[in-house]
Amino acid sequence: MSYQPSPGLSAVTALGDDVRRRLFEFVRHSAEPVTRDQAAADLDLPRSTVSLQLDALAGHGLLNVEFRKLSGKSGPGSGRPSKVYTAAVPEVSASVPERSYDLAGDLLATAVEESAKTARPAHELVAEAARAKGQELGAGAAGLEAALASAGYRPLPDAAGFALGNCPFHLLARSHTQTVCGLNLALLEGMLAGCADRDHSIAADPDGPFCCARINRKRPA
Repeated sequence: MSYQPSPGLSAVTALGDDVRRRLFEFVRHSAEPVTRDQAAADLDLPRSTVSLQLDALAGHGLLNVEFRKLSGKSGPGSGRPSKVYTAAVPEVSASVPERSYDLAGDLLATAVEESAKTARPAHELVAEAARAKGQELGAGAAGLEAALASAGYRPLPDAAGFALGNCPFHLLARSHTQTVCGLNLALLEGMLAGCADRDHSIAADPDGPFCCARINRKRPA
């Protein structure tokens, strides 16, 4: 039997190309359906490339395709319908490698088992387990960005440090926000410690578009 990648992995693989990722983000954030001409003009890309990559994203189930007459007119003389694209999913929550949910599950199970043995509050033990795992990942990585990637994060450098372009625990965080966001913050703090990174700090960002945390660059003393 041939290997068939999971839908999540297929979607992430599709976004491994920078042009496709830019197009997906553009369509996802657009308030209106996007045409190929609009995407090509706004992103300064060749129309032929845009057409090919938008259809590839649709083929992976990330975009919806329909045909509309943008003039608002109908009947003879109203012109041919235009192909337009809308986001089929609000966010690609899977990550490469696909082990983030396993990671969260392992940390939560470890905390529950330890809580049963010691009667200590589970939420404290979740944070401890996540911080220890973060230190392990940080110590074994070639820097902070590599450590983040190893846990399924997508770091996006900006003027203040790093925004996080996804949540590796997206579905869990939707149902168990307080617990999973606490785990997330502790994991990130552990990564900084493991990397011996003294140039950044972890900040809670509950209103962030993708993740409940961000990484800020410290100001020089």
